[in-house]
Amino acid sequence: MGKYYLDMEEYKGLARQAAAEGCVLLKNENNTLPVREGENVSVFGRIQFTYYKSGTGSGGLVNTRYVTGILDALRAEGSIRVNEELAGVYEAWCAEHPFDKGKGWGQEPWSQEEMPLDDKTAARAAQVSDAALVIIGRTAGEDQDTKAEPGSYLLTEKEKAMIRTVSRHFARTAVLLNVGNIIDMKWVEDCAPSAVLYVWQGGMEGGNGVADVLTGRVSPCGKLSDTIAASIEDYPSAADFGGQYENVYAEDIYVGYRYFETAARDKVLYPFGFGLSYTKFAVTTESFREEGEDILLQVRVKNTGDSAGKEVVQVYANPPQGRLGKPLRSLAAFRKTEVIQPDGEEILSFRISKKELASYDDSGVTGHKSCYVLEEGCYGFYVGTDVRSASFAGAFVQETLTVTERLEEALAPVTPFCRMKPVGEGDSFCMQKEAAPLRSVDLAQRILENRPASPVCTGDRGILLGDVYDGRADMEDFLAQLTDEDLACIVRGEGMCSPKVTPGTAGAFGGVTDRLQHFGIPAGCCADGPSGIRMDCGTHAFSLPNGTSLACTFHEELVEKLFEKEGLELRRNRVDLLLGPGMNIHRNPLNGRNFEYFSEDPYLTGKMAAAQLKGMGKAGTSGTIKHFAGNNQEYSRNLANAVISERALREIYLKGFEIAVKEGKALSVMSTYGPVNGLWTAGSYDLLTTILRKEWGFDGLVMTDWWAKMNEEGEEGDTRNTAAMVRAQNDLYMVVSDAQANTGEDNTMEGLADGRITRGELLRSARNICRVLMRLPVMDRFLDRISEEELREQREGAGEDAQFLDLVYQEVGRDTALDISSLSTEKGASTVLGVKLLHKGVYAMQVTARCSAGELAQVPMSVFMNHGVVITFTMNGTDGEWVTRSADLGEFRFPHQYMKFYFGQSGLELGEIRMILKEEF
Repeated sequence: MGKYYLDMEEYKGLARQAAAEGCVLLKNENNTLPVREGENVSVFGRIQFTYYKSGTGSGGLVNTRYVTGILDALRAEGSIRVNEELAGVYEAWCAEHPFDKGKGWGQEPWSQEEMPLDDKTAARAAQVSDAALVIIGRTAGEDQDTKAEPGSYLLTEKEKAMIRTVSRHFARTAVLLNVGNIIDMKWVEDCAPSAVLYVWQGGMEGGNGVADVLTGRVSPCGKLSDTIAASIEDYPSAADFGGQYENVYAEDIYVGYRYFETAARDKVLYPFGFGLSYTKFAVTTESFREEGEDILLQVRVKNTGDSAGKEVVQVYANPPQGRLGKPLRSLAAFRKTEVIQPDGEEILSFRISKKELASYDDSGVTGHKSCYVLEEGCYGFYVGTDVRSASFAGAFVQETLTVTERLEEALAPVTPFCRMKPVGEGDSFCMQKEAAPLRSVDLAQRILENRPASPVCTGDRGILLGDVYDGRADMEDFLAQLTDEDLACIVRGEGMCSPKVTPGTAGAFGGVTDRLQHFGIPAGCCADGPSGIRMDCGTHAFSLPNGTSLACTFHEELVEKLFEKEGLELRRNRVDLLLGPGMNIHRNPLNGRNFEYFSEDPYLTGKMAAAQLKGMGKAGTSGTIKHFAGNNQEYSRNLANAVISERALREIYLKGFEIAVKEGKALSVMSTYGPVNGLWTAGSYDLLTTILRKEWGFDGLVMTDWWAKMNEEGEEGDTRNTAAMVRAQNDLYMVVSDAQANTGEDNTMEGLADGRITRGELLRSARNICRVLMRLPVMDRFLDRISEEELREQREGAGEDAQFLDLVYQEVGRDTALDISSLSTEKGASTVLGVKLLHKGVYAMQVTARCSAGELAQVPMSVFMNHGVVITFTMNGTDGEWVTRSADLGEFRFPHQYMKFYFGQSGLELGEIRMILKEEF
């Protein structure tokens, strides 16, 4: 086995373990769980047949070979039995009430119609079963926020009635929540199930991971990565979430538990970091001491129960209020134990840098504007297994105010607003308002003062990027060869489904024109994530647990190991960058893409993202941390202006990204669709240059989200304004169909001509792009330096999907006969053809074929287009006569498409297949 061999069994095992360790047990009375050996289990809820492996949109479109749901996994268990009589009742009902997939992008309903449950059915199930499982399912995703209504954030009356009915008839009723994000939990007290378990959306191995927890092979050890409040209205962002044109972040740094533990403790049902186990642990702080600028703790974890399990130790800081005001609790460190046997113990060590406790002064109230400061006073530390139960462990006294980092004002708001600030003492605080500081710097002047030099074009001197890669040439000499037109092309990414890279992926970047490739610049490949590789041509990939599930593991090492496998899978599919991890803060539970993201806490978010990047980095691939920044709702995401204080940005919404850059060594960043403080982020200089590059030292590339907008301050966003993009040091516009032809009609060359941007700024982006390409596998692929062993393993691992690796594209005009010489019509044969459509529009397919069998014979041929079945031609026997059949393929707006032909029976002879343009756009 080679260095980059992907062991699929290990991959499955790690994904299964992650799904299990992410499960969060909120309640477990009457010893409901685990289910004991030999017991019979009744499973209620229609979602038992259609497990949600992920949410919807680009983060969920992973084409898997299988998905193991919870019922599938339980049926495969040898130690317990499933009530198949009840399963049959549900199966029959679901056949008459099929799963509603919705109609198009972002249109799948949040939940499915539930089967009404009567007492007779529940009573019969209770007669033959020892325990009941009730599965509730929810989805949401891109372009589709959750809503505070039944069937979405709230349970429906049918669902609540089902739980009540089952709970009346079963002393042991466990509700399993197959959801991407937290939901309303008031029903727990009302419906009174004896156990509640968040199982999240665990990817293709999710059901197996859940079964491991249900049967007790794994004791629950997941912890909530979000606070569950009594009502959606209790979240401090509720009053300003979901706006079409603007959302004011008046809660400021008081997001999630930072708000609740400071000023609304009584509004919490389940605190941040909470999660039960099948066993019990005693957590005690053995030592607490200062060592220079660090705090060192040793914490003993002892299993005082009667079964093995893991525990998560969490350390929270309680800084002095000072002049700035601060949350009473902030997560400062966490670690997960190994499996501890009954009466066993483990000692965990923590080292916390004092400077990590500093607060950002955006107003100058401390006398140190635009600085991180440690205000004088007592800094307390609390240790425990959730934020609420954590007990005092020690403290240090900061005698005088200390500046830990001097920065410069950046990305401050321009819209006046008031933000929260706590007032009180001890543990009793309420929130008052103060005016948020506004921008005081001249941004245009800052940009002008920091413009790079603009070397003239030297023309082609024969220097290739490979020469720079091998140390034979200087990057500046190489770049100087590129003309202005070359530079305008290199900042354009191509997609979707560019023929220059792996079929079905999101985009190509770098060498997207013949001239750029002439200079030895390869075309790098990026594919949608974050929970697996999206390849719309139908190539199979591994679906991972979602971001929330992974965050709830609180297990950095496990996540890193899992994403090392993901990195190897990327490499096997010739994908260089995964478009993930998603890192936006769970500001509000209703954000539709919360399933892709990790937590309401920036420290946990950053650590999980860094773990993923470290893992992928071991395979030579990497991720693209997104969406930078403030992408906290899906509704009106390309329009709604996020009004956020500089302090809240730095301490909450950017902090996780900072950790990912500094600890995870991120190579690639994706900006967002919308504006923050009046500037669309894809053209925000302070965000992408002042903070990301100057302050954090980021030396990778920044790409836009797909078809994002940019703007000049005071103007509306425009997808064509790449001059603003380049000036901000957002290096790549994603995506256009043809970079050379400038099909996106961008204004790069116009901006260069009128001085809005300079050649030096374009060279800066080209340098960023080329530097990243040289750090990714594509460089060795382009130079034919991938080992024969790795190439062989790629093809063997891909199996039938190997035909996608080197796809050739046929041009299709208004009426074109396809070259079908490569098609095999044997039973079970599957062949892929690539086509390049020269016109946008509605197409039909015309098939001429014959079958020597009689007229009662049936020979099916299915045509898959970009992931799904479009049409199936079923030919009857034609006694050897040629016949022609036609069918509509639908509308196509991108030129490069993939068609997979599958033959369910032998005996069909193909004469001709034509693609015909019926309606041009």
